[in-house]
Amino acid sequence: MYSLVLLLHSWLRWAVLAAAVYATAAAAADSTGARAERTDHAGLAFVTLVDIQLLLGLLLYLVLSPFTKEALRDFGAAMRNSGLRFWAVEHSMTMLAAVILVHVGRVLARKADTPASRRVRLMVCFGLALVLIVVAIPWPGLANGRPLLRV
Repeated sequence: MYSLVLLLHSWLRWAVLAAAVYATAAAAADSTGARAERTDHAGLAFVTLVDIQLLLGLLLYLVLSPFTKEALRDFGAAMRNSGLRFWAVEHSMTMLAAVILVHVGRVLARKADTPASRRVRLMVCFGLALVLIVVAIPWPGLANGRPLLRV
């Protein structure tokens, strides 16, 4: 079960990244509000994919991952181990912050009075979420790196 969920979580990151870039670009391109429907669809796709990714990540974190099981057994020792700290705190908290930003951006955009303020709110929240997601992905070559494509 661990391998399957990890595989899904790993592959879904590409859809999340693509949706993040597309939703941010759609918000940036919609300066007059004329493309509001396209921007809404892009944002909804981004939120949906991020939520699915979060659910898979929580399943890994709370139930399946041997890394977090070890880290949660002795959290103090895990904080002294950079690999365990990355999975137990850095990756999960940064991604959680990104999910929150995506949701906050959608809510703030719905409450915006003008298309310009809607656009800015979406661009800022989605753009910051994209940065956090890119920073927290365990890219190959980093200390906690993982392969680009699991098979």
